[in-house]
Amino acid sequence: MQKRISTRNDQDLVVFIIGMRINKWWDVKNWWPVFMAMRPMLQELYADKSIGFLSQDTTLGSRTIVLTQYWESIDQLLDYAHGKTHKEAWINFYKKSAKSEAVGIFHETYEVKAGAYESVYSRINKPRGILKAREVQALTDDSTAKSRLTHP
Repeated sequence: MQKRISTRNDQDLVVFIIGMRINKWWDVKNWWPVFMAMRPMLQELYADKSIGFLSQDTTLGSRTIVLTQYWESIDQLLDYAHGKTHKEAWINFYKKSAKSEAVGIFHETYEVKAGAYESVYSRINKPRGILKAREVQALTDDSTAKSRLTHP
């Protein structure tokens, strides 16, 4: 394992953060369908690399689940959002959970240009984040955030 590694930042990418917050944990019938809706979408995303999905990480908090996803382009993310699997999940959400206050959902989308992002991983034994999505490169001891953020 490399002491310090990074990822190449010479390509644009999209960071998509999506999550849910269980507001009323006892109201399982209203938040469970939201929780279960993500699994088929993730299976589809990992099965078909042509969709433009690169990788994702899941963070579990106190009644909150956050998925940070990396995509090749905003157009591919939007195409997926209008596709069959996501559309079915969205319709199902509105039928089963949208009127309840048991669960909240959120998302944020960031389009990041080449050279405008950087990463450092030190002694990480399992790839995470953008490290799973882009080519890995070793960092020298004198490497700085400023030098890694130089736009091409």
